Amino acid sequence: MKTHWMIGAALALATAGSLTFVQAQDEPAPAPAVEAQAPNPQPIQFPHNVHAGTYQMECQYCHFSAERSVDAGIPPVSTCVGCHTMVRGATPEAQEQISKVLEYAQNGESIPWVRIHKVADHVHFPHMRHINAGLQCQQCHGQIQEKGVLVEPDPAWGQGKMGWCISCHVEQGANRDCTVCHY
Repeated sequence: MKTHWMIGAALALATAGSLTFVQAQDEPAPAPAVEAQAPNPQPIQFPHNVHAGTYQMECQYCHFSAERSVDAGIPPVSTCVGCHTMVRGATPEAQEQISKVLEYAQNGESIPWVRIHKVADHVHFPHMRHINAGLQCQQCHGQIQEKGVLVEPDPAWGQGKMGWCISCHVEQGANRDCTVCHY
């Protein structure tokens, strides 16, 4: 009898734990990011320097899954709308961009962001391991809070080259076994 109770409790905990990773939303999942091929403008001219700089919003407010997932996550439109139903922008340029955000939301569409940071297909960069090890976003992405609209990776990123990653692993005392990144 005690064994059945323990198995039932374990199953309930596993189910509840699985459900915490599912984010139920009324809107469709964010569209897959399009890879940047040249300095293409983003569909929304998102100023990181205003959000992460002036308003000191944490990176993980928008990139919600960085501490628990391989991917940092692209914010759903509802995250933007949460503030921008009230905050309409201080300049005509900002108001125009916020109107675009609200239009995507009204149409039930995800914002088709252009992907900026990407490692080679044979490499895995699990954000959660780096965040949980105490690394700050700026260590790879540069002083993001000082940048406007991103159209290319920051030079601090090392262009996703293996030597740059190895150097960081050496400095941080992290594992350098090949299977850490190539699996």
